[in-house]
Amino acid sequence: MSEKMPESALQALKIAFTYMPKAIEVTQYEYGDRYQIILEHIETVREELLLNDVDPEEVYGDINPDITPRSTY
Repeated sequence: MSEKMPESALQALKIAFTYMPKAIEVTQYEYGDRYQIILEHIETVREELLLNDVDPEEVYGDINPDITPRSTY
């Protein structure tokens, strides 16, 4: 089992993740020949969040609760 990140580093990673493009937005048209590398970087960050018990889909709401729509389910 891997060691968990310190809380301050995890918070910084979560903030950075909120500003990263979503994988669905990364296309060769938009990012040129580097698009595959960018997708790999996004996946690396997602994996590190998961290893630290953070759901990547919930990060934006954790960082920006005041501007995140409420769930209806």
